[in-house]
Amino acid sequence: MTDTSFTNPKGLKEKQTHSFLIRCKGFENMNVLMVIVLCLILTSCASNPLPFKTNSKSINNQFQAVWNQVVSDPVEQLPQDKISYRKLVVKGQNIILGNSQRTLEDHANILPQFDKLAHPNGICFRGVWDINTQNPYSGYFKKGSKALIIARASSALSNTKSGELRSFGFAGKLFPTMDPLLENSENTANFFLIDDLGGTRAKHYTDVVLTNEPDVSKTSVVFKSFLYVIKIARTFAKADTNPGIRQVYEISELGEPENSTIVTPQWMKVQAQAGQTTNAVDFRDELTLTDKPLIFDVSVTKSVANKNKQDWQKIGTITLDESIVSNSCDHRLHFHHPKWKE
Repeated sequence: MTDTSFTNPKGLKEKQTHSFLIRCKGFENMNVLMVIVLCLILTSCASNPLPFKTNSKSINNQFQAVWNQVVSDPVEQLPQDKISYRKLVVKGQNIILGNSQRTLEDHANILPQFDKLAHPNGICFRGVWDINTQNPYSGYFKKGSKALIIARASSALSNTKSGELRSFGFAGKLFPTMDPLLENSENTANFFLIDDLGGTRAKHYTDVVLTNEPDVSKTSVVFKSFLYVIKIARTFAKADTNPGIRQVYEISELGEPENSTIVTPQWMKVQAQAGQTTNAVDFRDELTLTDKPLIFDVSVTKSVANKNKQDWQKIGTITLDESIVSNSCDHRLHFHHPKWKE
């Protein structure tokens, strides 16, 4: 397949990243450091051989089988998992390195029990991805595309409650079918969106805009987590080429035959539709669904000028109709991260 996705001019190469981390001083550089390091937590990998077996094809490509696992072990009380410097290396094993290698290489939808080291606390959903507007992009960005989706909303690091600095995330996994029992031959298409890597004091999850190239505010969260993220940064002598943006080409490739022309938007965002606000202390209580679905608008754009303006093209919706806070949501569900493509 020919990929005509648009590249990001702000990419940092491996040697530049490593050199920068060594030289980094002062408040101004901290902003860039956090972009690099927090994205490394989420998406980076080393080029060394993997110390474990990975799956280049998804395992359990049936939507219902994956969702059944996610809802199999609900929790009675909301977990409050904390980030910990001690979790990064356990008994001499570099956990963050292995996790980051795995997330780039392994397409499995469900894994054995593991800890999410960046976004430990989340809530999962099932729903429908629906693209209803004509646009120039391929795959499941095309008008008329509908897919079942499993999504996870989360908060980075440890803060989950209103009034705290929270960095919200939204991970999505598209199954190219509307039949929940169909065994799909294709890998699921995964995407990752964040509102602000430094965190904000937004009162509601539904107030924020989540994109695949998030802002990074210089907040107290940045400084309180400095040792944690520096340890991670030093772990990665080699990182994914452009950690500041997570491309969405897996969506534009989904359902396309070999040798197709693939056209991918550079930026994607989701934002909850107005009128869906629920007041709750913890964002997971805010997002728990009862009798009404939760609907997000999906928008895309392709040019640098458009990214910082309000002229995104709204192309469809994500409608979430069931939610769960569970052990499998936080410790079994796996979202493969796409590697950077030039």
